[in-house]
Amino acid sequence: MAASMASSVHLAVHYGYYSDKLKAVERTLYSGDFLKGSFGFGAKPLCSAHSRRFPSSATTIIPRASATAVEDGSNSETDTIPTPKVIIDSDSDPDATVVEITFGDRLGALLDTMNALKNLGLNVVKANVYLDSSGKHNKFAITKADTGRKVEDPELLEAIRLTIINNMLEYHPESSSQLAMGAAFGVLPPPQQVDVDIATHITISDDGPDRSLLYVESADRPGLLVDLVKITTDISIAVESGEFDTEGLLAKAKFHVSYRGKALIKPLQQVLSNSLRYFLRRPTTEDASF
Repeated sequence: MAASMASSVHLAVHYGYYSDKLKAVERTLYSGDFLKGSFGFGAKPLCSAHSRRFPSSATTIIPRASATAVEDGSNSETDTIPTPKVIIDSDSDPDATVVEITFGDRLGALLDTMNALKNLGLNVVKANVYLDSSGKHNKFAITKADTGRKVEDPELLEAIRLTIINNMLEYHPESSSQLAMGAAFGVLPPPQQVDVDIATHITISDDGPDRSLLYVESADRPGLLVDLVKITTDISIAVESGEFDTEGLLAKAKFHVSYRGKALIKPLQQVLSNSLRYFLRRPTTEDASF
């Protein structure tokens, strides 16, 4: 997680422009007209959007899974539904935003997702699939098509995240009961009341002399990523880089933050924590879910 995200000033400049994109995605989702697609944060330029080419051998493509079938044909209605996960990582790659999507072994190549990324003005510069005990992981490295840089605007990142989740709900409707977004966009809402049953967990710790690490865990909902960044920057704390994970009903954010180029002192940490807790208005706990 190495590249820096936009400063609070930079975020404010881009807020209005990408807000239109985000609102358009949310309107489409609520209206039931599904986009087909996917999602990414950060800020170092590539030499060129087209000159940076990855060899074709670096891309692994497998057939897309249907909404109700696993690739080996063994899936059935009685199978345990895995927890969907969408990770937006702005730190691990200095040149691109890394998106990882996991849904047990039910996901295929997600070609519709990659096409939707292009519709959002993004390029997929690298894609691969790997398997482990938790299932099949689909990873994309994406950049902005017009600049060749990683995505750094929270509005666009949230639009990408919602598009990925929408794509999962369309092709895997069984994921609806596992996602907080299923209550708004899915076929089957989750059995838990996500505003009531899921607690908020916030920690802030030093991460060297120049920055702090903010961790937020809360019930997921549309627009949460944008709101977390806005609340933080509204009190003049810069959000430098981070990762935003959607894990079923939970959202988990890890942001590197600073105040005037330094780590947050204890009183400012408390101000930030109180501001986030007040906004989220959820039951709180000191125990994280992992």
